[in-house]
Amino acid sequence: MKIKLLVMLILIIGIPSGKIMAQEISAKEIIKRADDLMQGQSNYAEVKMIVHRPKWERSLSFKSWMKGSEYALIYITEPVKEKAQVFLKRDREMWNWLPSIGRMIKIPPSMMMQSWMGSDITNDDLVNESSIVDDYTHKLLNKEMIQGEECYKIELVPHEDAAVVWGKIISWVSVKNIYTLRNEYYDEDDFLVNTETLSDIKKVNDRIIPTKYTIVPAEEEDQWTSMEFVNINFNLNIEDSFFSIQNMKRVR
Repeated sequence: MKIKLLVMLILIIGIPSGKIMAQEISAKEIIKRADDLMQGQSNYAEVKMIVHRPKWERSLSFKSWMKGSEYALIYITEPVKEKAQVFLKRDREMWNWLPSIGRMIKIPPSMMMQSWMGSDITNDDLVNESSIVDDYTHKLLNKEMIQGEECYKIELVPHEDAAVVWGKIISWVSVKNIYTLRNEYYDEDDFLVNTETLSDIKKVNDRIIPTKYTIVPAEEEDQWTSMEFVNINFNLNIEDSFFSIQNMKRVR
C-alpha cells in the first residue's frame, strides 16, 4: 500500500519525480548533455575574440564550422593582416593554411597546448581535440551557486591512456538548464592554470546557452581572452567533404 501511495503522489504532484530523476543523473551524463547543448550535431558560428594584455588589446573575428567531435574548420575574417588564415581539424589531426606565404602546416600533437593566435586559448581548446566526455572520468562533488544558479560541481580526471593536456578539470553545470557556467583547468601537478567563465545567456534556435566565454590565466595579472558568439546556428546539413584540405583554400 505504501508503494502504491508513493507512486500515486508522484504522478499527481509531478515535482518529486523530477527530483528523483535529477538525483539519478550521472556526472558523465551531465557533462555529455552540456557538451551536446553547446555543440549540437553540427554548428556554424561567427565569433569575435578579444585578447587583453596589461599594455595592449587586440580583436580577432572568425567563422567556424563544426560537425560532431571529429570535424572543425575555422576561417579568420579580421584583422586584415590575418584574414583568410584557415584551421582544419579532422579526427585528431590539425592543419593551418597560411595564404600570405602559400603554405600548409600540419600541427603536431606536441603543439596542441600552444597559444592560438596569441590568445589564452590553446589549439586544443579551439577545436576540442580531446573529448571531455570520452577522455575523462567524471565525479559529482556537490552543488554550488554560480552566477545565481544552482550548479553541479563535477571533477573530470583524464584516463591514464588519454591524450589530453590537462591534469584535471572542475566544471560547474546549471542544474536547471544543463549548460556550463564555469570551468577550472589544472595542470598535472594540480596547479590552477586557467579559469573559464561562461555568460550572456541567450535563446539561440531551439536552446538556451551562454554566448560569451572569458578565459583568465591564474598566474597573470590583467590578462584575459574573451570569445563572443555574434551568430550561431545548430544542426546544419554539412557534408564531411566540406572539412578537407582542398576546401581550406576555397572557403570564405
